[in-house]
Amino acid sequence: MALRNFCSRSLLGAFCGVLVAFLGTIDPVAAADAITKGSATGLPVPRYVSLKSDRVNLREGPSKDHRTTWVFQRAGLPVEIMAEFETWRRIRDSEGAEGWVLHSLLSGRRTALVSPWLKTGTVPLYAKPNAKSDLAAELQPNVLGQLKNCDGQWCRFTGSGFDGYVQQNRLWGAYPNEKID
Repeated sequence: MALRNFCSRSLLGAFCGVLVAFLGTIDPVAAADAITKGSATGLPVPRYVSLKSDRVNLREGPSKDHRTTWVFQRAGLPVEIMAEFETWRRIRDSEGAEGWVLHSLLSGRRTALVSPWLKTGTVPLYAKPNAKSDLAAELQPNVLGQLKNCDGQWCRFTGSGFDGYVQQNRLWGAYPNEKID
């Protein structure tokens, strides 16, 4: 019933109605599995990816007929895939803005932003994954970098002029306790 109420107020419209009908025909365990896997790729949803291009249109719905609500202009920016529909992906950025983009404009390369929720201050980047190791740099909020790996607590984070380890909970682009190789 809650899903039906959400669908009646959602921009997903007909797709959401099909989902309600589909979920009504299978058992709850299978339904939970269907919700956590992308309908087009079978990959986990949600998941982080990055923008492939310097110009990516964010649309109201999953087609070029839908209005563009925002244009991203920063290749490599991490975004979170929230849903899939054919060749379209519903994404969310670090500020919470959501919309649809073509899958071909996204990359599986993992990137992250340093503490975009901070307004002031810096985040320490260490030489080793230990807060007692040497300080490699102090990073400003919203610094963009590549995630080389994460062990669930620390991530090796690299970018233009820096390479080191940052606590995973200081990054937007990696889930808590997520391991990345």
